[in-house]
Amino acid sequence: MYAVIKTGGKQYKVALGDTLRVEKIAANEGKNIKFKEVLLVSDGNTIKVGTPKIDGGKVTATIQKQGRAKKVQIVKFKRRKHHLKRMGHRQYYTDVKITGIMADGIEATLPIAPVAKEQLVEDKSSETAANDQKTEATSSDGATETQKVETTDTVAETPTSKTDVTSQDNAAETSATETTPHHAANDKR
Repeated sequence: MYAVIKTGGKQYKVALGDTLRVEKIAANEGKNIKFKEVLLVSDGNTIKVGTPKIDGGKVTATIQKQGRAKKVQIVKFKRRKHHLKRMGHRQYYTDVKITGIMADGIEATLPIAPVAKEQLVEDKSSETAANDQKTEATSSDGATETQKVETTDTVAETPTSKTDVTSQDNAAETSATETTPHHAANDKR
C-alpha cells in the first residue's frame, strides 16, 4: 500500500514504515502529525486519485528527527568589476516515519509494539525516586530558610545607604575635576 502526499511544496510517494525527509515542520520529536493533502492512495487492487485531493484522506507520521542539511556554498562573481560574494546556506529539515495511510475504504497502519513490563517497572521506580526527592526538599524547609537569612545578611553588609553612595560619587567627581584643569592648562597647541 502506498500514497502520494504533498507537503512543503513537494510531492512524495510514501508507504507504511518509510522514513522520509521533508521540509521543516514545527513540532517536537516524537509527536504524531497528519498529512491531509493526500493526492493518491493505492492498496494494490484499487487506486483512488483525488481532484486534486482525496476527500477524507490522511497519512499519519511520527517525527523522528529535526535537523539541518549540509552547507551549500553560494558564490556570486562578476568579472572585471572587482565583485566576489560568498555565502552559505543550511536548509532545515524534518525526518518523519509513516505510521498510517487512510482514505475512503482504504486503511492501513503500522502495528504498535507492545510495551514490556520491565520498562513499566523502571518508569515507576524513577517516579518514586523523584517523589522521594520532593519529600526531602519539603522536609528540609528549615535549611532553605537559614540560607535565605544568610543571603539577607550579606546584602546588609554592602553599602546601601544614600549617604555612602553620594560620598563615593563626590570623591570620584573631585578627583576627576582636579586632573582635568591641570591637563587643560598644559595642553596649549
